[in-house]
Amino acid sequence: MKKTMRSTRGPRPGSTARVEGIDYGNLPVHFGYALKRAQIAAFEAFARATAGRPITPPRYTALVILEANPGISQTVLGEVLGTARSGAMMLTNWLVARGLAERRHRPDDARAWGLYLTRHGKAIVGRLKRSVWQHDQHFGARLGPAERRELLRLLGKLAP
Repeated sequence: MKKTMRSTRGPRPGSTARVEGIDYGNLPVHFGYALKRAQIAAFEAFARATAGRPITPPRYTALVILEANPGISQTVLGEVLGTARSGAMMLTNWLVARGLAERRHRPDDARAWGLYLTRHGKAIVGRLKRSVWQHDQHFGARLGPAERRELLRLLGKLAP
């Protein structure tokens, strides 16, 4: 007989929910702890925005970067994503295999390849951007517009 999980079981691993009765010591004043909790909450919002699609934050970032920078090299894409060349190649192969992007010779250097979104990729990234933006707005709704700008400015100072 298959057991079912009860909804009262508690937060799932990685959840940002506080557990009642637990003293968190000095964790709440650590930037890393606060940022990690915010990151988890943001990733959960991202997961809701991309539900049913095999899109991860790095894949989404790559699609947006390709849309804004047609012809970007795989090496530069890897630098933008902060990943090794092999990771950029695996990501590019994933995008190409799904018909979202294609490699083409770069017009300025016939020996080099550039990455371009396909028509299908452009349509997908357009829908994803709208969905992610809506969920991002909902996620950040607890902040007023000035607070949102200030948080983005301060985060930019921490991760230049």
